[in-house]
Amino acid sequence: MLQQRRSFLKSLGLTGLGITLQPTLGFSQAAPNLSVQRLAGRVHAGGQGLAGVAVTDGLTVTLTDSKGNYAIDSNATTEFVHVSVPRGYAFPQEKGIARFYRRKEVARGRFRADFELVKLPQDDTKHNFILWADPQMISKADAEEFKATAVPDTQQLIASYGPQTLFHGIGCGDLVWDHFELFDDYQQGVATTGIPFFQVIGNHDMDLTARTDEGSSATFRQRFGPTYYSFNRGEIHYVVLDDVFFIGAAKKYIGYLTELQLAWLEQDLAHVKPGSTVVVSLHIPPYTRQHLRDKQKEESMGGVVSNRKELYRLLQPFKVHILSGHTHFNEVLQTADNVTEHVHGTVCGAWWTGPICTDGTPGGYGVYEVNGPEIKWYYKSIGKARDHQFRVYPKGVLPDRPNAVLVNVWNWDPSWKVVCIEDDARRTPMQQHTGHDPLSVQLHAGAQLPAKHKW
Repeated sequence: MLQQRRSFLKSLGLTGLGITLQPTLGFSQAAPNLSVQRLAGRVHAGGQGLAGVAVTDGLTVTLTDSKGNYAIDSNATTEFVHVSVPRGYAFPQEKGIARFYRRKEVARGRFRADFELVKLPQDDTKHNFILWADPQMISKADAEEFKATAVPDTQQLIASYGPQTLFHGIGCGDLVWDHFELFDDYQQGVATTGIPFFQVIGNHDMDLTARTDEGSSATFRQRFGPTYYSFNRGEIHYVVLDDVFFIGAAKKYIGYLTELQLAWLEQDLAHVKPGSTVVVSLHIPPYTRQHLRDKQKEESMGGVVSNRKELYRLLQPFKVHILSGHTHFNEVLQTADNVTEHVHGTVCGAWWTGPICTDGTPGGYGVYEVNGPEIKWYYKSIGKARDHQFRVYPKGVLPDRPNAVLVNVWNWDPSWKVVCIEDDARRTPMQQHTGHDPLSVQLHAGAQLPAKHKW
């Protein structure tokens, strides 16, 4: 049945995918070309062909043969051919932007794309990565602040691990705030970190003049390549997905994974050993508890992924970490026995209006330390030491609990127990409390709204 569905999708042509785009109009008026093209090439390192490497056009996933050769009968609507970089090899990059793909330039129904990889000088079983959620720059002033704060902080963090430590980065969407000229500043920041970055598309990285979802990623694809893909480092299989579905009206979107991506993901994961650790990065969290905290009856259509159950089903054979941004708050969730979801505070905090996000989390980014299949993590506040993990408020900040000491532990994990130690001896378990962070109330609510963004 699965093979029949793939064949049906391929013969149908998935009308609309990769149609020639006009940046200002969204689509050309010409009907899509649905002809079949022959994609072929070789994946090699130092002239030696690499066997078993996954190559895809976004519809079909195939593995290279014993000599590193591959071939795909591809639908003409697809735009790229890209390689899932195998473990032990450096990520191809251009000034820090991962370039693991080739844009198709078909002649006489054929296109050849060879991928030359470089073997890493060290074992990559141990490696680290960082995740920047929502740099979200709307002006040159924001861009300068980004480059003066988040970028050097990231440089210092990477340097603190020593020169031999392998790092890569993930820009987890909303790289800019609808102002595409600021992609240049984002790319300058990435280049300055000295590590390769993979990009995720966010709702503020979309072309707002597009008439359908397919056209909304035109500028992003031109800059950064495919919006969904995979790669490997050490024992970890990394997947990037596009879960922002543009509904054809400016700034209107929902959290949704298309059948096209799910069918591709099913093929991609078929080549991953069950029980392996898989890290999935996407912009909109599949799930948060925000609606419960806000006492809303329903989840926000733009705040979670409506068809997440199918994503969870495909990921069921693996140990999974799902990484997202979008919300401007921190949250760690255990949504299934095998799934930990990490919703990240943002690089821009509350949209570059001050030092914190809406939940009191300082502006910052996620840091992940990988050893084999195991992953450890912490949240790094910009301008603070790595052990800056909570803020303490004295008695009196909660009107309904005047004798309570309040602590905001912004990267709280469901497996943690939080205790208060008094006089180096007495350990008092602390009770969880749902409420607003006092500093966030002071900075973002009431009469003294931030002059920059009067939400």
